[in-house]
Amino acid sequence: MVALDEIKQIVGEVLQIGDRVDEFDESTMLLGSVPEFDSMAVVMVITALEENYGITVDDDEVSAEVFETVGALQQFVSEKVDS
Repeated sequence: MVALDEIKQIVGEVLQIGDRVDEFDESTMLLGSVPEFDSMAVVMVITALEENYGITVDDDEVSAEVFETVGALQQFVSEKVDS
């Protein structure tokens, strides 16, 4: 299982939001709630996750549900790493 703190760190670095990421938990909304989290940020987060975990995220796997919350993103990455 991929640690929540690892996902938070990657999101924080990509979005360049500094200590704000420390306040994030599993239920923290991303899309529509974090101003920096736009469509370009989604692409950048996917790239960072692929590089960090050696996974490949196909276009058809990218959905609003995956990026709805930090916990949903963690779950998605964990499933990709474990498969």
